[in-house]
Formats: sequence, structure tokens, C-alpha cells
Amino acid sequence: MSSNNIRFVVYPGGSLNGDLRVPGDKSISHRAIMLGSLAEGTTQVSGFLEGEDSLATLKAFRALGVEIDGPEAGRVLIHGVGMHGLKAPQGPLDLGNSGTSIRLMAGLLAGQDFDVEMVGDASLSKRPMRRVTEPLALMGANIDTAAGGTPPLYLHGGARLKGIDYTLPMASAQVKSCLLLAGLYAAGETRVTEPAPTRDHTERMLQGFGYHVLRDGATACLSGGGRLSATAIDVPADISSAAFFMVGAAIAENADILLEHVGVNPTRTGVIDILRLMGANIEVLHEHEVGGEPVADIRVRSSALKGVRIPEEWVPLAIDEFPALFVAAACATGETVLSGAAELRVKESDRIQVMADGLVKMGIKAEATPDGIVIQGGPMQGAEVDAHGDHRIAMSFAMAALRARGEVVINDCANVNTSFPGFVDLAARAGLKISNLDP
Repeated sequence: MSSNNIRFVVYPGGSLNGDLRVPGDKSISHRAIMLGSLAEGTTQVSGFLEGEDSLATLKAFRALGVEIDGPEAGRVLIHGVGMHGLKAPQGPLDLGNSGTSIRLMAGLLAGQDFDVEMVGDASLSKRPMRRVTEPLALMGANIDTAAGGTPPLYLHGGARLKGIDYTLPMASAQVKSCLLLAGLYAAGETRVTEPAPTRDHTERMLQGFGYHVLRDGATACLSGGGRLSATAIDVPADISSAAFFMVGAAIAENADILLEHVGVNPTRTGVIDILRLMGANIEVLHEHEVGGEPVADIRVRSSALKGVRIPEEWVPLAIDEFPALFVAAACATGETVLSGAAELRVKESDRIQVMADGLVKMGIKAEATPDGIVIQGGPMQGAEVDAHGDHRIAMSFAMAALRARGEVVINDCANVNTSFPGFVDLAARAGLKISNLDP
């Protein structure tokens, strides 16, 4: 639970209309700081997400000796130190609530010459890290964890890494990216093969910084010992943040929104595919490419949704959007079944159980399974629910209030600022009847 219990209160009867731009993509913001810091020259970033997670990455690289100007209105200047210019920090690197930061940086820091400790908040300190520490150990890294394989992580400097050929036991962009970043410092070739497609921002951005990555089907491969050259990065709006408004517009009456300049990387568009499968009225407009990343405007209007069985091969393409999609399922006619998504149980919260519990409180029949959920759509009542400090849970239940018969009170919402600063103001401007109650 967060120490300052910010609550959202959302009243029934709202809708969503107008043109909106949600904050910048968190995944790309993290990677821009990391690769810009290791590049030679000054990297200019626009559209940077000024949320707590990506700011944790920025502060960590400042602590590692990188000069970074900003952020100011989404603009950041990173004065890169080159591949071997990082310096030992004065103390532990505090990565807050950010699983992306700690997992990717474990790879990037595994090949440095200095010791470093990475810590996080209570939620991050419960999240599994063996999925990165075990393959890193195969590469020669020397890393200790807390009992149970959770943070803090202690990386011992001076390890001489070697490339490996690794097949991921489960689809995970964070693990893939961690190993590729370690591969920058490894002798020989690092090859990572994934069982299903996951977001490929790391591979795309490495190429943007001039580092050759070979992609062959399900395998990404690079050789160590290269260099990164500074570049300019325009961060598109985050499709994970847009997803809440996509679901809200699909379920609300008389809704019609245009979400502007959204990243539509094909490894991230599972939420669009699943909503369309459910019958949502979604148009993808003005598609173009910015800095190697596909971008588009997304128009969503009120729709009559139907329950579906979600194809398991789509799960990695929508892994962060499922809390919002569960709300869509609750508003659909018939039954929605998700399986193959056990990963949701080890996010910022157990997203399967927490969403099931909240939907049941709102009068929906929702049954958690070991690797998914079964939701029977129906009328929703007002209720008091708990976000368990999970930003995506909080915003999903805020959108559920669009179809509830009474007010919805959501507890423990402080962490919304990790990914979506300004969510309440933007949602209110679009027509959601939401108030933010500080403790």
C-alpha cells in the first residue's frame, strides 16, 4: 500500500469526447535515457514521459555520472559518456516502482568495472528477478539478489561477459532487452530467441543509435564491442496509456475520441486487435514513421461489445493493457476467456486477482484462473475498490465507472503518476466525472 492514499471518486453518467494526446511512451522513454547515456555525443529527446518510472531511470544515470538537462516540457538533452564512461554511484540506485528500469539496467550494468546496488519500493522489492539474473550469470555476470530472487540486486564489477545463445522460457521484452544490453559488453555474439513476439523497442532504438542488430524471425542477435552514436528521438504517445481511453470510449454512451500521435509498433497493438475482435469501432488513421517507430492517430467510438476467447498468441502483445481489457469484457455481452497470461500475477500487483476482486464488488461475475480470467459481462454497480498501489488497476476502474450505476471509489491511486501524470485532468477534460481526493 502506498503511504499517501490518494483516492479517485468517479461518478456515473460521463462520456469521452474530443481530441486527446496521452503522455509519451514509457518503454521508449526508458530506453532513450539508457542508450543516450552510452552514446557518443548529445542525444535530444522530445515527448519524454515525465512520470515517476522514467524519471527514476533518468536519476539513476545522473548518479552514474551522466549529465542530463531537463526534462522541460518533455524535452531532454543527454550528454553521452560513451560505452565505458559510466562512473560508480555514491550509493544504491533507487528505481522506485520501475520493473523495466531494474531489469534492463541489470544487463547494462553487468559488464561495468564497478560495483552497484539497485533497490526499489515495496512493490518492486517483491518482483521476480531470477528471469534476468540466471541468464546473466550464464554470460559471466556476478549478481546477488535478496532471498527469493527479488531486489535489491548487487552487481559486482569487473565481470568479463561472453555472448550466449539463449531461448527465453517465456515471452518477455524486459528479459530480451536485458540480455541484448548485456551483449553490448560481451565478447562474441549474443543471440536471444523468444517463444512469441514481444515489444521490439530495444532492437529498433539500438539501430537508431547506429548499432547493428540482426533480426531473423524470433531471434535477435548482436555482437559486443561496438559504439553508439547520439541521435534525436521523438517519443510517441504511449499506447498503454491510450488503452484506457480506447476502452472508455468503446464502453461509454455517445463517445467519440481521437487519440493523437500514438505509437503503433506492431509488437504493442494487441489491445487494438482484441478490442476489434470484441466488436469495437476503432480506426487507425494517418499512419507514418517517426525515428523508426510507427505512429498513428486512433479514433474510437461507442460500440456494442461481445465476449470473446482471447487468442493466447496475442497475450504478449497486450500484456500491460489487460486490466483495461477486463473492463471492456465486463461491459460486453457474453463471456470473455483469457488464458496463457500468468505473467499478470507478478506485475505491480497480482493483476488477475485484483481486477477479479474489484469487478466482483461491482456486481460482475469474474473468476480468476491460474493463468487468466473468465468474465461474464453484465450491468455494473457502484463500489469501493482497491488499486493496491497499481497504476493500471486504478485507471482501469476509473473507466469502468462510465458504465456503473453508482459512484466508484478507488483507493491507493498514488502510483498513477508512475506512468500517467495528469491522468485525472485529461480524463475530466474528455468528460469522465472524476475527482482526485488527497488524504
